[in-house]
Amino acid sequence: MSAEKLKIFINGEYRLSETEDYVEVLNPSTGEVDGLSPCATKKEVEESIEVAHEAFKSWSRVPVIKRAQILHKVRTLLIERMDELTMLCAREHGKVWEEAKGDVLKAIEGTELAIQAPSLVMGESLMDASTGYDTVSFREPLGVFAGVCPFNFPAMIPMGWMTPCCIAAGNSIVLKVSSSTPRTAMAIAQIYKDAGLPDGVLNIVSCKRTEAEIFLTHPKVKGITFVGTTKAGKHIYSVAAAHGKRVQALCEAKNHALVMYDAPIERTAAGIINAAYGCAGERCMALPVVVAHEKIADKLVEELLKQAKLIKVGPAYDKTSKLGPVVNSQHKERIEGYIAKGVEEGATLVLDGRNHVVEGFEKGFYLGPTIFDHVTEDMVIGKEEIFGPVLCVKRVKSFEEGLEIMNNNPFANGSVIFTQSGYYAREFARNTDGGMVGVNVGIPVPVGFFSFTGHKDSFFGDLHCLGKDAFRFFTEQKTVTTKWFTQEESTQTEVSTWDGTI
Repeated sequence: MSAEKLKIFINGEYRLSETEDYVEVLNPSTGEVDGLSPCATKKEVEESIEVAHEAFKSWSRVPVIKRAQILHKVRTLLIERMDELTMLCAREHGKVWEEAKGDVLKAIEGTELAIQAPSLVMGESLMDASTGYDTVSFREPLGVFAGVCPFNFPAMIPMGWMTPCCIAAGNSIVLKVSSSTPRTAMAIAQIYKDAGLPDGVLNIVSCKRTEAEIFLTHPKVKGITFVGTTKAGKHIYSVAAAHGKRVQALCEAKNHALVMYDAPIERTAAGIINAAYGCAGERCMALPVVVAHEKIADKLVEELLKQAKLIKVGPAYDKTSKLGPVVNSQHKERIEGYIAKGVEEGATLVLDGRNHVVEGFEKGFYLGPTIFDHVTEDMVIGKEEIFGPVLCVKRVKSFEEGLEIMNNNPFANGSVIFTQSGYYAREFARNTDGGMVGVNVGIPVPVGFFSFTGHKDSFFGDLHCLGKDAFRFFTEQKTVTTKWFTQEESTQTEVSTWDGTI
């Protein structure tokens, strides 16, 4: 039996694409083809933009409190359909059940932020900015935004980071979802429709890079929100900005944790294990590198090995699994290539996750937890983003050496310190290049009311996603100065004007 052809979502309608080009959507747990994702045509991508542009004209006039009410219904429906969406996310991505549920919960968290739009898009005002002149600053929506999404968070990124705040601010959006994991976002689009979102405000396509380039230059697209590789992020940022568009590009990472000699070993190792192997390491806030003080490095590695061996590797929808498969065979081979490179470079392979077989799921894309020790700064595995369940340990003699190693990293999404010293914690928070800092917290992702603040080659743009930055990114300011005349002044022929001076 042939696999199902998946649809695109344009103007409130699910429909088959006119394309003849499809990409296989796999079930990573079994290795089986689970559907065919369409590579939308140039015509369909352009249509999605035109539809969004037309929808914006009326949607932007809807009072913000009414937009928020629709999003409140979206939140309710997301909660009601939690198990259905969790299963869908686990099936198409490979996240284990609790991780897939967390993905959906993060979409809800972004929706809860967007519901607060009435207070977060308010402007400022000043009576008598100059004598008799009042000034008011408004925040207004811009128009059509494009969201370019990765495979690793099928619910959170498109439907938590990108869509809610964008449409709450009065814009419309076209999402280009990953061809590897398109189903979850497509399912949530129905929830938006059921909640009463007007047709055309939210549109979703899957397409190839050639068609995705249209978003970067199309005159009716006002901004791009992107999550993916640094190479792609730099390209999108430079091309779209050159065409006058706003851009926020969230890119790669190589997050490090500095473990000081006073850190509690067992508890610290547990935090590192969760951060390194959660979501099979396929997240930009994973913790793939530990910088361990030499006084406790041996004990730490011993404890990491002990805990890693206890992780149950299994299919995503088995609720007892703690580490699921990676997304596809190509990505698995890429990660295995990095492991082989680490061995070639001379790192000590403490635990090898290759050739891990899950009984009954032999065709799935499984890798067991992998640990390298004695990784040095010149090794590829310690510098490049592997995006898999591989943990590298670097050893240092001091706090200062550890911090220097971390700051030499071109990426600066997150950085972590494990210590019981208030002095080291404070110095670390002040001096690390990481945009999101954890003190005894392995994954320092803030709740959605704060922005996701990557730095250096982990982010390109001026305004981050989520938090107050999100509403600044999705709106522009308009400042209005007003003068009202008395009856006597209105009859005068000589008109005084304000030149802006006070």
